[in-house]
Amino acid sequence: MPYHLHLDCIGGIAGDMFLAALLDIRPDALDAVNAAIAAMHGPGGLSVEAKPHRDHVFAGTHVTVHHPHEHAHRTYRDVKALLANADVLPGIRVRAEDMFRRLAECEAVIHGIPIDDVHLHEVAAWDSIADMVGAAALVECLAITTCSVSALPPGSGRVRSAHGPLPVPAPATVKLLEGYRFEDDGVSGERVTPTGAVILRHLEAHQNQLPGGHVLRGQGLGFGTKKMEGISNVLRAVLFEPSAAAPARDMIGVIAFEIDDQSGEGLSAGLDVLRALRGVLDVVQSPVFGKKGRMGASVQVLCLSDHMDAVAEACLVETVTLGVRLSQVDRMILPRHERTVIVDGAAIRVKLAERPDGTRSAKAEADDVLAGTITASARQRLRRAAEDAALKDEDDA
Repeated sequence: MPYHLHLDCIGGIAGDMFLAALLDIRPDALDAVNAAIAAMHGPGGLSVEAKPHRDHVFAGTHVTVHHPHEHAHRTYRDVKALLANADVLPGIRVRAEDMFRRLAECEAVIHGIPIDDVHLHEVAAWDSIADMVGAAALVECLAITTCSVSALPPGSGRVRSAHGPLPVPAPATVKLLEGYRFEDDGVSGERVTPTGAVILRHLEAHQNQLPGGHVLRGQGLGFGTKKMEGISNVLRAVLFEPSAAAPARDMIGVIAFEIDDQSGEGLSAGLDVLRALRGVLDVVQSPVFGKKGRMGASVQVLCLSDHMDAVAEACLVETVTLGVRLSQVDRMILPRHERTVIVDGAAIRVKLAERPDGTRSAKAEADDVLAGTITASARQRLRRAAEDAALKDEDDA
């Protein structure tokens, strides 16, 4: 059964706080976490310890990472090799790879260097590797498919790093959290770490109101290590189960415009940029005839409502249109979640959806199927095999 996770950043969010909050909900998942992170450095070399913890307000869980006595600064290329050689479930590997890739992409932009040469410094230390691989294991174990998050605390001051003192939030954190809403509670310090930010980005956590049709199933409280004045340094995780009774409903933004004076290559490149923007759900185009019989394209961008203004501005930058039409519409969405299966040695993500009549559908991720040099008939066989395997895994779960 897929679940929705809501994160309430009372004290903020860091990788260890995320682990602690989810382990507070599911203490029995600790073995799965330790199995995954031990695979990164061999049995006994890396582990997580979870203990009950309380402050003056809350009772929850605090985690400690036990790691080898080294703090080597690794490149993104090094971390990719570690993940590739780790004996972990495919879903965990795919999630961990995505987190490190997102972080490395940000660092590459900030420092102006190729992504493989990025030095991840503190985030590549063993405790942070444990945080991200452990987070991937917990997301898989708890079958979390969607996520939302409260307004984030910006914090203030400086934080020590391998580059010297950095402003808070750190540059990588700022890059990762573009588009998120912050609310200053007046408490200083580093409130959102790069590891916490990359987990939010990986989960595509939104800040919209939770749609109807969800049943509350539990909560967990994860403590950070630092003590803060006047506030608990705690992250609350709340788990919801989508109701199978009816499709969920919410409001989304629709941005529409027409183009008849931009080359096909230029428009395609611009729409690819729009598709990659935070909050964008889909971008479609269709052929139309404009004035004087000119052939053009009608473009429609679907996005989360609280991102509509930023996405509309991007439409005016990435295309030659002189104006866009904005509207909000009510949408109905089916419960869906993702499974990763291994077929012929390839990790294939499959999206599973439940329909109102009780039937299920499966759709293999096209990019995963297309990866590799195989024929069209082989790709079709691989797609069907992956979809069948995902449905079987769902029945066995």
